Amino acid sequence: MSQPTPQQARTSAAPPPEQPPDQPREQAPRPGREQGIRASDAEREAVVEHLRVASVEGRLTFAELAERTEAAYAAVTRAALEAVVADLPGMGAPGAAPAPLLKTRRFSAVLGDVTERIVGRIDAELEILAVLGDVRVDLRAAQVPTGTVSLVANAVLGDVTVIVPSGAVVELTGHAVLGDRRVSARQVPAGERMPVVRIRANAYLGDIQIVDEEPSSWW
Repeated sequence: MSQPTPQQARTSAAPPPEQPPDQPREQAPRPGREQGIRASDAEREAVVEHLRVASVEGRLTFAELAERTEAAYAAVTRAALEAVVADLPGMGAPGAAPAPLLKTRRFSAVLGDVTERIVGRIDAELEILAVLGDVRVDLRAAQVPTGTVSLVANAVLGDVTVIVPSGAVVELTGHAVLGDRRVSARQVPAGERMPVVRIRANAYLGDIQIVDEEPSSWW
């Protein structure tokens, strides 16, 4: 008679591994959130001051100063504001030498024509005189530490054309006697520190015009 086989011990199933406690999910940063923060008026003014310092150091022309100042005042977000000065050194960087001073401040044409592109630093009033001739002066490449250019233009049986940066505020005074004075530059909203061109224009049987782009007959 066969011996009964011992009953095999029942082995209980291994307990399931402990589950880690539920942890809060990390929220991914919302793309563009920081860049979308709106800029304040104080931040805009700080950028405008940064641009002014860059202009004093000769890093920006008058045209660039006007264009970037307008962009700074129009910036809605911090990202747009930072883009205005992205290629300029910080305010704490060592200063650069100022741009060379403009030596000639009087431009005149008598029975002839004069064309000038100003590239030096303007820190005093300019004078323009056209007598039976034409004078064309381009201010866009100049360096203007104060952000303001003042000039006196007189046209006697002649024509004066002044090219200003697009975005600059033009303030025109003076009078015309059988002549014409006109501003054909784009009008922009005036900010507290927008670049300004002040022109005292007197036309006697002549024309004085202020534009923000080169006339087709420049050359």
